[in-house]
Amino acid sequence: MTFFSPRPALLAGAIAAVMFSGTASAADRLYVFNWTDYMDPEIIEAFEKKYDVEVVQNYYGSLGEMFSKLQAGGVSQYDIVVPSNYFVPRMIEAGLLQPLDKSQLPNMSNLMARFVNPPYDPDNQYTAAYLWGSTGLIVNTKTFPDAKSSWSMLFDASTNSDQPFSMLKDGQVMFGAACAFLGKPYNCTAQEDMVNAAKLMLKTKHRSNFTGFTDSTPVLGQVSRGVNALGVTYNGDYLQYKHDDPEGYANTRFMIPKEGSELWVDSMAIPARAPHPELAHKFINFILDAEVGAQLSNYTFYSTPNQAAVEHLDEVLQQPPSLPNDEDMARLKFTPTLSGKDLQRYQQLWNEVQSR
Repeated sequence: MTFFSPRPALLAGAIAAVMFSGTASAADRLYVFNWTDYMDPEIIEAFEKKYDVEVVQNYYGSLGEMFSKLQAGGVSQYDIVVPSNYFVPRMIEAGLLQPLDKSQLPNMSNLMARFVNPPYDPDNQYTAAYLWGSTGLIVNTKTFPDAKSSWSMLFDASTNSDQPFSMLKDGQVMFGAACAFLGKPYNCTAQEDMVNAAKLMLKTKHRSNFTGFTDSTPVLGQVSRGVNALGVTYNGDYLQYKHDDPEGYANTRFMIPKEGSELWVDSMAIPARAPHPELAHKFINFILDAEVGAQLSNYTFYSTPNQAAVEHLDEVLQQPPSLPNDEDMARLKFTPTLSGKDLQRYQQLWNEVQSR
């Protein structure tokens, strides 16, 4: 596992000192540990005003960083943390999260059915969905007008013999893509499937039109400018960039491959020894409000897990690729959680793919 979440390029958090500054007493503060630029400041201001508290935000740039900080004492410093779905079981097993008190979270009823009782957290015992998204292909429709909604655009030389393309630096995403192309589930974990996926990626990376591994945001500019004809990215990143530069992205398209792809979700959770668990519950319930949930999605361009929020979304977020159609939605699978021998095998294979 790469320990990086499928989000935009994130800045390293460097404001930890503010946690213990200011005039408010510790009892009047809520400490939120989140991804950078993943919260509308106006939402924070509204929560502070409603509950007469100060919200102190700290940031991490990877799930590994978040996990390490919680283990190193952050579990008793932060009130809210926002892990990705495949990290939740790992955090529960490590004793880093406390169960939610559903009686304090009436707005949990707003969640879409897909995010109720998810496989990574049965019965939502520890988490409530915050935002979600999907992984897919971005294609330059001018330079590659015949591109198909298929992982064959990457892995089949006979289908794409000359159009330049990249693969994502997120290894688990790419293993899923390779498995799906080979006719296996996107969320594959079996040893034989993983080995075959690694062999396919090694073969692919040595093709003349492969341009390298890249993050989800640089590939957007590469494809929009025609440097690459296609690559792998996330729907929220794509929508945000297209919104900011509609002319530059007029000849681009986001597609969910027909063989299957990734559905990721970031969720709100309360660390095991959070200093203000009651206030943390108020914050989670506040985010799950219909209008607040829509405001969060409108700000970040990521999909809302809040069914009640949909009617309040900007129009672009009420349709694909933000909210996929039923056919595409059925193809999306949660990223699997790897542990023990499965995790070791994955890390070894991914290192080989990158280094050979």
